[in-house]
Amino acid sequence: MDINHIKILSKNVRKNILKASLEAGSASAHIGGALSSVEILSTLYSEFISFPEKKNWHDRDRFILSKGHACLVLYSILLEKKLITKKEFLSFEKNNSILPGHPVMNKFKGIEFSNGSLGLGLSLGIGTAVALKKKQKSNKVYVLIGDGECNEGSVWEAALLAPNLQLNNLTCIIDKNNFQQTGSNKEILDINDLASKWKSFNWHVEEVSGHEINELIEAFKVVTDKPKLIVAKTIKGKGLVFAENNNEWHHKILTKKLYDEAIKNLNNE
Repeated sequence: MDINHIKILSKNVRKNILKASLEAGSASAHIGGALSSVEILSTLYSEFISFPEKKNWHDRDRFILSKGHACLVLYSILLEKKLITKKEFLSFEKNNSILPGHPVMNKFKGIEFSNGSLGLGLSLGIGTAVALKKKQKSNKVYVLIGDGECNEGSVWEAALLAPNLQLNNLTCIIDKNNFQQTGSNKEILDINDLASKWKSFNWHVEEVSGHEINELIEAFKVVTDKPKLIVAKTIKGKGLVFAENNNEWHHKILTKKLYDEAIKNLNNE
């Protein structure tokens, strides 16, 4: 596997996120949570997921972004994979755009489900995985959720159900950046050891650094007869010196001055 290619893709995705955020001039761009999951999606889309090479390709794998506010990371990947155009991408949050501040289903563009209300993505993933098994399809389903999102009871209902349905075609990834909108997860609702909780529900669990591509590759490669959970330990705002672990950047507006600083830092990495 070409690790260097994924590193380059990750850098380009970060630049895309920043560009779209600057053009939108919107606090609802939510770049902090988008930046924390860049390597996760870059690795997944580079090496593991079959995405639509043709319109509405039925043999595609499915990716569901449950933490829908972080949609810029998905839109950026879809731009790099040429499923959306540069013009469409830069229309983010503008009037009549197909790319609003939370994903709206558009299968022809690689957006499988609409998402905004937290806690729904894993249930959607379970339904999709069940349907694929009933159709005797070998497609895989991947769902990205946030650690703050795990405050939602619906996440735990879904986590309890998936092993009972023997959904070995389902992988859930938790972007564990330790923050949510109004503060740290520890302050708001400390859910402690995520890995042990999901293991107790009979998931196969892998814990990795969400920014180390080698670790992500090894976790995605694991074959198991259970649904798989990857706990990816990440840094909110990763790649922006002024934004890393700074929860103001959950939804802070990016200025031209900060944009220029951020691009300079990324280019010098």
